[in-house]
Amino acid sequence: MDILIIEDEKPAYKKLLTYIANYLSNDFTHTHIRSVNEGIDTLTNSNTYDLIFADIKILQGTSFDIFSRVTFSTPIIFCTAYNEHLFKAFQTNGIAYVLKPYSQEELNEAIKKFETLFQTKPYDKDIFNDFKLLLETKENTYKKRFAVKKKQDIKLIEVDTICFIEVFGDQCKLYDTKGRFHTISKSLSNVYNELNPHQFFKVNRSQIVNINFIESISPHSKNRLYLKIDNIKDLIVTSTSTTKAFRIWLEH
Repeated sequence: MDILIIEDEKPAYKKLLTYIANYLSNDFTHTHIRSVNEGIDTLTNSNTYDLIFADIKILQGTSFDIFSRVTFSTPIIFCTAYNEHLFKAFQTNGIAYVLKPYSQEELNEAIKKFETLFQTKPYDKDIFNDFKLLLETKENTYKKRFAVKKKQDIKLIEVDTICFIEVFGDQCKLYDTKGRFHTISKSLSNVYNELNPHQFFKVNRSQIVNINFIESISPHSKNRLYLKIDNIKDLIVTSTSTTKAFRIWLEH
């Protein structure tokens, strides 16, 4: 397999290369580029790569600056710290979107997805059209409400009234605008995947906030942030790994 890696940070490149080698058992060759100009030149002169791994923010701009200038049909796995580019990624040849800091298992799942979709070359370009169609309808498929089981009945909780979500054992607690919580039998990851990423952000491993109910933000130690959420007594703290992406998310 011939792979193109677009990543400007050397530690991130080395980590990605190690994870790829662990999965593919070194049965691949690769080219590494760090800038927009390198990417344009590389893809213009060689359009035979089987798979592309791409960060988004790179030297001289973004990887989208490359993909908008060169026509090619190679699938792309995005590996980035910025979750706000998800939709734009799938408007290109994106097939997976892995958020830093990712694990070996998360990258494995992305490569497995590539193997499932693209067993042979040349690739069926209709697959990319299917992804783009999925993207166009995605906004309408986010969860509008959760059905929460109570002792005697089922209560419908509108997503727009949820200001905060946190892990509760192997379940989750949904806190509404009146300060009440509702327990739902889903993992935090499953709940997060059902929510609109423009409205909700996973600020650490166990908590999700709704941007519409962030009352105030203040500095904390080690580049973390304190968040005051409406109707929530305790302050929420971002993790060191999510703070940078959270700051960017706030402005989009």
